[in-house]
Amino acid sequence: MGRVEEQSHPHPGAADAPALEHRYREVRRATEALIEGLSAEDCAVQSMPFASPIKWHLAHTSWFFETFILEPGDPDFRPFDRAFRVLFNSYYNSVGEQYSRPERGLLTRPGLDRVLAYRRHVDARMRACLANDAPARSRVDLEALLEVGIQHEQQHQELILTDLKHLLSRNPLHPAYRERRADDRTSSEPLAWCRYPEGPRAIGHDGPGFAFDNERPRHTQHLRAFELASRAVTNREYLEFIDAGGYRKPELWLADGWDAARRAGWEAPEYWILAEGGFRTFTLGGLGELALDEPVCHVSYYEADAFARAAGARLPTEAEWEVAARGATLDGTFVESGDFHPRPAPARDGAAPVQMLGDVWEWTSSAYGPYPGYRAPAGALGEYNGKFMCNQLVLRGGSCATPRSHIRPTYRNFFYPDARWQFSGIRLARDID
Repeated sequence: MGRVEEQSHPHPGAADAPALEHRYREVRRATEALIEGLSAEDCAVQSMPFASPIKWHLAHTSWFFETFILEPGDPDFRPFDRAFRVLFNSYYNSVGEQYSRPERGLLTRPGLDRVLAYRRHVDARMRACLANDAPARSRVDLEALLEVGIQHEQQHQELILTDLKHLLSRNPLHPAYRERRADDRTSSEPLAWCRYPEGPRAIGHDGPGFAFDNERPRHTQHLRAFELASRAVTNREYLEFIDAGGYRKPELWLADGWDAARRAGWEAPEYWILAEGGFRTFTLGGLGELALDEPVCHVSYYEADAFARAAGARLPTEAEWEVAARGATLDGTFVESGDFHPRPAPARDGAAPVQMLGDVWEWTSSAYGPYPGYRAPAGALGEYNGKFMCNQLVLRGGSCATPRSHIRPTYRNFFYPDARWQFSGIRLARDID
């Protein structure tokens, strides 16, 4: 999802097979719950090259299970439709050809009904596959692949929402996807600074549980003393940056960022609409007032960096962010809330920062690259994580469109620095002199 589309590289820990099978069913149901109320037209259109039609996400997640679990494991395998192997492949060159990503919206056929039939077909075959007895080693491999497929589908659940939001925002009627519930959290915590001493720190995933390969191997980094903001930057604070001329001051911007902002005509975050009396914002609940105490979201890395410079601060490195997130609770907003929008920060209980997990992905200053000692896994599932480790920046923490069970402090998301359609926000850091 730069995780332009997905990360699909396993390093699962031990898993209980019945629990995995239950999670498979739950995740598949959760995906289809996201399209309730959408029309076939809603699911067919592609609003920009980096987004995909909802119909394509529904098919691609099924293609994953068919291609990587059903086909290798069944000597009598017959594909649901041979054409789907190309149409719904994403980036797996070792699997075969792929249909052009920018043209996925041209695929009026297969229709939504046939895609949903494909999902039902794959689910039935997966039930039969998981019910079969298999040698212990084969079963371990199957469960590892199943875990990857579950995690992969959760990534596409978030992409369904972000891509749908971009699509609906282009409609002058500003249609709502789902009505938002009233939010009783109206004031954000005053920003404070949490201090972290200098020293060596272990970074990366190590231990039981699932992690993608780009979260490993665990390694040591020496960090200088730093401070991290206690919460994410709010709309109120970002509005002050705009009012102070932040988009008109080249001295605040990286050269590439200034050029990108000028080319695109940026004057505010994505989905902010200047109307009489001030800004309004488009959400998946439709067009509404800009809530000043919510975390600012849909900003690019370039905007986040410029804001930080104007604030006399900087963006954290991903190692600093991870150190601060250790022990973080799931106190943010996730997709299960049904809000599909970030909420103001909760009150702090102690000295630790809040809202580290959920609400908005937080830009870091770290380039997306391999950890020391990284080796891409063998086979198709390890094909391309390494090849994306160039020209993208790391984000951490998850968002209001991320499933709660999908996120952890070591999770590394990544996007190009000009990306704005994801729920991307800002948390400040600064050096301790």
